[in-house]
Amino acid sequence: MSTTKNKTGAAKGKRSRIYWTVPAVLVAAVVVVLLAKWATGLSGVQSFLASYPGHSELPAGAPVGFPAWLAWQHFLNAFFLLLIIRSGWQVRTSTRPGGYWTRNNKGLIRTKTAPSKISLELWFHLTLDVLWILNGLVFVILLFATGQWTRIVPTSWDVFPNAVSAALQYASLNWPTENGWVNYNALQLLTYFATVFIAAPLAFITGLRMSAVWPKKANGLNKAFPIEAARAVHFPVMIYFVAFIVVHVFLVLATGALRNLNHMYGGSDDVSWVGFWFFVASVAVMVAAWFLARPLFLRPIASLMGKVTSR
Repeated sequence: MSTTKNKTGAAKGKRSRIYWTVPAVLVAAVVVVLLAKWATGLSGVQSFLASYPGHSELPAGAPVGFPAWLAWQHFLNAFFLLLIIRSGWQVRTSTRPGGYWTRNNKGLIRTKTAPSKISLELWFHLTLDVLWILNGLVFVILLFATGQWTRIVPTSWDVFPNAVSAALQYASLNWPTENGWVNYNALQLLTYFATVFIAAPLAFITGLRMSAVWPKKANGLNKAFPIEAARAVHFPVMIYFVAFIVVHVFLVLATGALRNLNHMYGGSDDVSWVGFWFFVASVAVMVAAWFLARPLFLRPIASLMGKVTSR
């Protein structure tokens, strides 16, 4: 009886925190906007905004526009990342796995010890991780091979004051002028850089540390990088990606949806519906994958790579 009461009390406590979180976030947002509007009215801040309009100049010869490969990479990154977040959350919260998977100890990869059994959700999460990493390697190679890296890698120190300027403009609701076809604003540039070159590698290395692939007998390596540290970083990185996706999609739709979608999906700087319909198609594929990513459909695929059991 006491256990039931404890569970009920815990559930009420969680609901209470959620009820208080929403108005607290709204109040904080209003305060930030009011402070930003007050700050941008000061003569010193206005002078700062005039000196740093919110974007840094790109290096000479920087490419203009987005090639077709970048549209495919954008879709695949979003597709894999969405399912990685879904499966990662299932791994973290699921109490009754939809099945178990055991790797076949034969073929190219053989070990002296018996393969460990993992949940079907963890198998799906790890498989998506591998596909995401491979796609990310292709993305980075093409990024540097085509010069597109200049659009998301800082090349001058003034990117930092310009990022502060862009943040002030966003916060005051007087948003910086968007011209993503030519050049991102400094805050966007730093955010994309952090996502590609900091958050993604952190997700990879911490996930690798927690996986069965990591060498268990490498005492020095395990002491330098304990699994507890990997766990402490891996989940917050996932939260970062969720926040990035939410803000990114919101700003794409709020700062000229048709033009922005045409940049990435239509391959032009036109204001037309071409990119929008490609975007709708990509969302439909993601939604379908979200609902198909369940044990009924995962078991046949997992059985091609190992043994699937119910317990």
